[in-house]
Parts: sequence; structure tokens; C-alpha cells
Amino acid sequence: MPANLAAIPAARTFSYYLDRQLSAYPEQLALLEQRLAQPFSQDEMQSFTDWDKLDSMEVLQTQLRKLRTAVMARLIARDVGGLANLDEVVRSISLLADFAINITLPVARRSLAHFGEPIGEDSGEAQQMIVVGMGKLGGYELNVSSDIDLIFLYPEGGETNGERRLANHDYFTRLGKLLIGALNDITFDGQVFRVDMRLRPYGDSGPLVMSLAALENYLLTQGREWERYAWIKARVIAGDASQMEPFTRPFVYRKYLDYGAYGAMRELHAQIRREVARRDMAENIKLGPGGIREVEFIAQVFQLIRGGRERRLQLKSTRDTYAVLAELRLLEPDTVEELLQAYTFLRNLEHRLQYLDDQQTQSLPGNEENRQRIAASMGFASWQRFLDELNQHRRKVTRHFEQVFFLPTEGAPAHPLTGLWRDIADTDACGQLSALGYQDAEATQQQLRSLQASQRYQQLPDGSRKKLDALMGPLIEVAGGFDNPDTTLSRVLTLIEAISRRASYLALLQEYPQTLQRLASLCSASAWVSVYLTQHPILLDELLDARVLYASPDWPQLAAQLQQQLEDCQGDVEAKMDTLRHFQHAQTFRLVAQDLAGMWTLEALSDELSLLADLVLDATIRHAWLDIPKRHREVPLFSAIGYGKLGGKELGYASDLDVIFLYDDEHPDAAELYSRLARKITTWLTSTTSAGVLYDIDLRLRPNGSSGLLVSTTEAFRHYQHHDAWLWEHQALTRARFVCGDVAIGQRFEAIRQEVLSLPRELPTLAAEVVGMRNKMLETHPSREDDVKHARGGIVDVEFIVQYLILAHARQVPGLLANSGNIALLATAAEAGLIPAELANQARDAYRNYRRLQHASRLNDSSKVSHAPLAYYQHVQALWQAVFGLAAQ
Repeated sequence: MPANLAAIPAARTFSYYLDRQLSAYPEQLALLEQRLAQPFSQDEMQSFTDWDKLDSMEVLQTQLRKLRTAVMARLIARDVGGLANLDEVVRSISLLADFAINITLPVARRSLAHFGEPIGEDSGEAQQMIVVGMGKLGGYELNVSSDIDLIFLYPEGGETNGERRLANHDYFTRLGKLLIGALNDITFDGQVFRVDMRLRPYGDSGPLVMSLAALENYLLTQGREWERYAWIKARVIAGDASQMEPFTRPFVYRKYLDYGAYGAMRELHAQIRREVARRDMAENIKLGPGGIREVEFIAQVFQLIRGGRERRLQLKSTRDTYAVLAELRLLEPDTVEELLQAYTFLRNLEHRLQYLDDQQTQSLPGNEENRQRIAASMGFASWQRFLDELNQHRRKVTRHFEQVFFLPTEGAPAHPLTGLWRDIADTDACGQLSALGYQDAEATQQQLRSLQASQRYQQLPDGSRKKLDALMGPLIEVAGGFDNPDTTLSRVLTLIEAISRRASYLALLQEYPQTLQRLASLCSASAWVSVYLTQHPILLDELLDARVLYASPDWPQLAAQLQQQLEDCQGDVEAKMDTLRHFQHAQTFRLVAQDLAGMWTLEALSDELSLLADLVLDATIRHAWLDIPKRHREVPLFSAIGYGKLGGKELGYASDLDVIFLYDDEHPDAAELYSRLARKITTWLTSTTSAGVLYDIDLRLRPNGSSGLLVSTTEAFRHYQHHDAWLWEHQALTRARFVCGDVAIGQRFEAIRQEVLSLPRELPTLAAEVVGMRNKMLETHPSREDDVKHARGGIVDVEFIVQYLILAHARQVPGLLANSGNIALLATAAEAGLIPAELANQARDAYRNYRRLQHASRLNDSSKVSHAPLAYYQHVQALWQAVFGLAAQ
């Protein structure tokens, strides 16, 4: 006997059901032997009989049951014989369900032909029933003896157009009952699938079928949290999926990070656990501890929380979802591997339990003979060895489940400071606050009282108020541990008050207490960060995983991630704009957290912020172009040129982007198309959406300034720079660079830049014009010692010195053409003997410190420095005098 065929007697020995079927139907044995080497495909189901000639529901029922017997026989033989894997088993049985539904509907409709066709009262079009597969059927994950969970929908009301008219609702109710009977009824030939309709709106008490409008209203007004879980796997098996998904998808997947899903899933699981305990089902490998359901719950809670933001998680398959969770590092790869190994073991075991006698069971057998059969079919020499392996998998699942779902405050005693917060309105807590380290206990107490008495707090739903109350004790304790406890607590309370109406954010802080420490640390260090978090509370999610928060950015990987997220938006412009904002805000927040942790020098940090801006601008250009109708090419011949801080790679956290746009395209509509693209880019960057603003953008450095065209050809730009540009525009060109877009245009721009900066100039005239320009700036931005940018001897003076040196000497010293930053260019000028080396070094130190002071003041949300760096001002003034031959005024 060939090795493959040996699987049949082995499977018959194992499965009572298979042995009975093959004994009763010898023709099935011959067919099984003939086709055993290949999986049972949908094409083979189609060719099983001439389905089109079946003229009654009774004949159809007989053939469907025979088909089911054939599919099961091959599955059991292939699976037990080691010829099929879990994928084949669950997909084959799911395809059988799909096929049975779709082959039954036309026959059922023919039996209702005397009613005519159901016609939509609004559209006037013939209506088709929409059959939605829920649960494991939706995910192509059915077990071999599974119920199928279905929901029946129809597009719109109306009535049929036959001799006997029926309301569409009544017609589809009859059609649904015929479909259920064809699959569910037990006849002499058995049953195809048990059909479970309890997941429909209102459950058993609800109508069997429902219009799309009624379903939408139900989900909006009465849909419960557990139903969101159920609809994750919803898949349209028959009918038009596009009509349903626009309102079922947002019901399941919220736009924000929905940490409230933890509580809902935890309660659903607790109900299952109580039922398992009540019915003594601990041996149930699906519902018992460490069972199949817990593996599914872990994957699905991440889908509910993050699926609205991360569309890659909007999947039906449990195993596919785990693959994405590992890719996104939402779960560690080792954790995912253990869970998937357990899932595969448990699902294979589930099938063997059901193969025994074609029973819907997930409980381990009680008699010794069946135990030995199960152990052997799973590859174990004894029941005990099998049981040891099973228990090891279940313990791993339980451990991972508890790590995800364990609520640290559940069952724990109240925090010691809970009473302080609870009684703050009636009790003087100043002594207690002082003992905790608060320096202005009276003011802190007053702020706590104001929060508790505020209308916002008083009007919170009970659940949200309880979450906030639970956070206050730990927060008061954590903030008291910082050097500036009063300020730290004040900043965090401002954030807490701002997010208090979003229960999901409160749930995040409650579910992950470690985030409070990180949150307080960042708010303690920077007023700017606390304001940024208050404006973008979705960034609280970034606090969850320190490995991600403090990981140096991998820009190529992040660019690929952003591109995938933008593609997932499927052309939705608003979604793309929000995606860009969420991405930019998250990366900015990670960088500021790393900055406050001392991981970056200021120069390196500016490089990273500039790389982020480059990446976002590049993505914006590419996707804004896709939104241009009648575009003549898929990739625009268009580039962004950065000036100022973007051009010099000296961006800060809230810097504007100074850009101009160039194109080189001979198409007759190019000027108009690229002007529209520039306007669209500006809109994408600067518009305020629900996710905030991306960047402020300044286009005034383009040729002819605000009155000029939004875009220019490179040749027009070259002509303007040679013949029409003002001196200040050549000064600005010293810090310009190609940012993104068409590389060839970038190369032409750099050639023009070097050409213009190397033009011969009369040095006395140039010096006088530069000094005159600086004096003109002082009229609008007067010198102040606490303003390191505009003070005499400050940042602007250093920049003017460098710009003059480039315009005056780049023709003879090509090294000055490098866009390497003011510090490096001062060194280049000194090495060329253009300025004294000692003064150059002093000016470099001054500039470096100015930027640090400016950066520190902005982190503290201030435009002024706390201590004026007078000595550094003097050093730069000395260099100014040496370069221009006159004293700074």
C-alpha cells in the first residue's frame, strides 16, 4: 500500500465517524483513495455534482450532505495521516461553508419565484440578500464540527414584483429560513452545518433579517462592546460587501487608540470564566484557562485598541493578526511564537476531538480508549506525555493572557493617597503634601480642589470619574518625587483635565501605571512637552514601551512604515493628512523624550528633526500629487528646496519650514498642474485637522517673494538669481539645499546655487550692503540681551558674518560652498586665513551655546534666556569688527 494510502486505515482506526461513513458508502472509499493526495478545493466542490440541475431544496440538501461527508472524509484522512496542516483544515471547512451558502441561495430564490424579485423602493433595483459570516467562518478558521454564525441583511425596503407581492423584509425572512433549513436540518444524510443566528442585532429576540439602514441605526445607538469584538471577523459571503462596510468598520475600529477595549474584553472573558466554572468545563480547551479563546482575545484586544489607527490590524485571521503584531513590535516575537505554537497545538487537538465521532466538542475525553487514540493522533506515546505538553502550552497562554489583561489595581488595596484626593475639598492636606516634598503645598492643594470642584470633573460619567479618582493618588505620589513637584503636578493635572472626557486615555494610564512615571518625568523636564502632550494626547501611547520610545530612529524603516499607512488610507485625503500628522507628532515626541534623556547633542538632534521634515515633505509631495486630477505622469518632475533652518539642518521642535518649489517639465499644462500641487502641499501641511497641524510653511523666499509664482522652472530660478535677486536672497541661498522630490532637479538647483554664490563681487560694496541689511533688521527686531537670536553679537550676527564670507570668498575658497552649518563654515574660513583662528573658535563656541540656550528656553516654553551670555556676545562682536572693519553698534 502506498504511504499516502496508509493514512486511510490509520484514520479509520482513529475516527469512529470516518469508519462508519466508509463502511456505509464504499464509493466514498474509492473516491477517497483516488483523491487523497490533494486538498479538497472549491473547484472540486463545484464539480462534485451538476448543481445547476438541482430543481428542489430537498435534492439540494441531499447533495450538500454528501459533499460534506466527502470533504470530512478527506480532511480526517489527510490531517490524521500527516498530509494536511492546520491552514488546510480550517480553510477547507470554511470554503465548504461559503460554497454551501452560495450554492443554496439561487435554489432557494427559485422556490420563491412566484413572489417575483424584491425591488428597492428608493433605487428601483432588484435586491440581493447579504449573508455575513461571523466568528471563525469570517476568518476562514472554522473547526471541522463548528456552528456557522450568520447575519442576514438586505439593502433596502420595498416589495417584490411578482403575482403575489411581499414586503422585502418578509421575502428575505423566507429566503433566510430556507437557507438555514438547507444547511441546519438533520436528514437521513446528516447535517451540513449547524446555523447560529444569535449574533444578529437583538439576538434571538430580533428579526431574522434586517435592512442596512436598520443595522446602521442599531450599531450607532445600541451596539455594545462585545458586538465590536464579534464584528472584527465579519465577512460578507454572499451579496455586496461595499454596502455594509462603511458603517460596520467604524463601529469596530475607532479613530483613536481605544484603551477602553481592555475593560470590555476583560468583562467578556470573566463571563466566560464564570460559565466555565459553573459548568465544570476546566478541561475545555477552547473556553478553559489557557485555551483557544484566550489566544484569540489577545489578538483581538490589540485590534480593537489600535485597528482604527493601524489598518494593517484590520484582519479576520487570528494568525495573520499575530504576524502584524510581531512586525509592529506590539508583542515580542518570542511571545507571538509561543502563542502561535499553542494555538496550532490546541486547534489540531480540537479537530481530533471532533474527528472521533463528528461531535461538536472541545473537551478532553474521559475514557481511557479515546484518550489513547487522541494521544497517538497527536504524536505522543502516552496520554500523560500528551497531557504534559498540553498543560505546558496552556500555562504559556495563561501567562501571556494575564500579562496583557491583568489590571494592576484590580483586587489591590486602595492607594495610600486615595483619601487625600477624596477628602481634598473638606480636609487641609497641606501638611501631607509638604511631607511628600511639595514646596508650595497651599497652591497645590488649591489646584487639586479646583479640579475636583470643576464642572468638567463633576459632569464626567461614573466610569471615567472612577478611573480619574484611581489615578490621582499614584500621580500625587509620583510628582512629589521630582525636584519641582508643584510644577510637575500642575502640568500633569492640566493634561489630565484636558483628556478626562476621553475615557480611553484614562484607561491607558490606569492599565499601564508605569506610564505615569514617564509622563511626570517628561512634564517635569519641559513645559513645552506638557503643552505638546495636552494638544496631542494620542501621544500618551508612546509612553507604553520604553524600548520604542528611546530607540534611535531608523528613517528608511519609518519611511516604509509611513508609506504603508498612507497606502492603507486608500485615497482618503483626510485620512492621509491625519496619518502624516500622527506620524510626525509621534516621531517628534520620541525625539524630545530622547533629548531630555541626554541621548542627543543639539546638532545631532537638529539633524534628526530635519530628516523627519524631509521624510514628511517627500511623502506629502508624492501623495498630494496623486490627488491632482488629470495629472500627466505618475511621478512629478518637481522638488522642494529648503531654506533657513530647514536648509541648514538646524530645525527645532516647532520650527517653520522655509521652502520653495521647482519643476522641470515641458508638458503644456505643467505650470498649472504644479501650481495646484504647491497649493495642495501647503494645505496638507498647514490645515488644522482633528490630528492638529503638520508644519507651518513659509514660501516668501521664492522668486519675487509673496507676489511671485508658487513654482518656478529651474531655468527661471537661475535667471532670477542672476538678474533680479536682492542681496538678502543670495544670503538666504547660502543655507539652501535640495530636500526631496526629483533628484535631477535637486542636482540642477545645487549647480545654480554654487554658481550664484561664486559670482565675483566688490567686497566693500558687499560689506556695506550686508551691514545695512543687518541694521535694517534691528529696526523690527531690536537688540535685547535676553534674546540670543537678535542681540548684537548673537545668532543673527554669526549668520550674517558667515553669509558675507561665503558671498565674498567662495569663488576662491570652494569649501565655503558646502552647506555644512555655521560652525563648520567658520572653521573653513579660519583655515583659509579669511578670519583670525582664535576669533573663529570663540564665535563657534558662542554660536553652539546660543543654540543650546535657545533650545533650553523653548523646552521651557519661553522666548527668553534666563541668563544673558554677555561674554559670548563680546566674542562675536569682536569677530564682526574684524570682518567688517567697524564696531558693532
